Amino acid sequence: MQSTQQVTREGSPPRTGSHEAVLRVRVEPDDVGTAGVIDGGKLLEWIDEVGHAVAASWSGRDCVVASVGNMHLDRPIGVGELVEVHAGLVYTGRSSMHILITVCSSDPTRAKAPQTSQCPIIFVAVDDSGNPVEVSPWTPVTMLELQRQRQARVRIPMRRRIEGAMAAEGYTVAGTAHRATLRFLAAATDVNCGGRVSGGQAMSWIDESARVCGAGWTGAHVITSYVTGIRFYRPISVGDAIDVTARIIHVGRRSVHIGIQVTTANANGAQPDLVAHAVAVVVSLDERGGARPVPPWEPSSEEDRRLDQHARQLIELRQFVEPFTTAAAVPAAHLSATSRHRITPAATAPPVRTATARRWAATAP
Repeated sequence: MQSTQQVTREGSPPRTGSHEAVLRVRVEPDDVGTAGVIDGGKLLEWIDEVGHAVAASWSGRDCVVASVGNMHLDRPIGVGELVEVHAGLVYTGRSSMHILITVCSSDPTRAKAPQTSQCPIIFVAVDDSGNPVEVSPWTPVTMLELQRQRQARVRIPMRRRIEGAMAAEGYTVAGTAHRATLRFLAAATDVNCGGRVSGGQAMSWIDESARVCGAGWTGAHVITSYVTGIRFYRPISVGDAIDVTARIIHVGRRSVHIGIQVTTANANGAQPDLVAHAVAVVVSLDERGGARPVPPWEPSSEEDRRLDQHARQLIELRQFVEPFTTAAAVPAAHLSATSRHRITPAATAPPVRTATARRWAATAP
């Protein structure tokens, strides 16, 4: 069950729709993966769902996801936890809407929900033919909104630099690194209200291919701890056969960096189209929830060495990405199971604090 209503503030200018929304979920056994915690793909689906609700409400149009970046999971999320995914508009371009996603999760017995993740997601409003259309400009009101709008502006050139570096690299058969290719057929159950396959479903496929590749290399179950970026180039329609190829581009002491390309399947000899590309970092957890050492990998071909250097460049670049300002306090997290998958308006940005438990997240090369 979903609901999206207009959110207004005293003294605010008229708005096309709500600029904030919250998705509340209680984690059930069928939400978690083989590692016993929520997979990155499931969390990305929720992020897309609530982000799309804000973008569509604000623009009054169908919207497609253009990119997601710098999603760092501070800690894994298990069964029984209560998850609150908050989406807030932080910047509007001509046809784009930059939405900040904040994920809080906690045990129901805890009074406060530590921040688990924060990342920006960008949607573009489109017409019935899929062409970009203008959106109403958004004006920040509070000091927190002003700070986040400035940070969104500052992030734009760095995001383009990261996406440019990702787009400049190609994966060919010349590379010898471990890889995995999964094929998916876009079904009617995968589409959103605009009739296109949802970005969350595509991101779930990306995460699944990264985990299959990482598990094949480590010999153990892995989960996604960081998403450097996901860039979409074209929407996916029902009936499209999609190939998602993931390959190792760098291995650290406790992390495996994986490059992913999403293409249309090569049918009848047709040249496949690039749908999206991404870079993700996966880790394998030990019995205490920490990231365990992974088998080393040495690039052996020219392409392997180039992509390894590319991964190291992305590690350097993300150190210069300015984090978004977090609110001062923490919201109450006593959410009932009946609030599962319910999107509700948020009168204010959810107050959060930065979590300190990062021992499982792999950020070092």
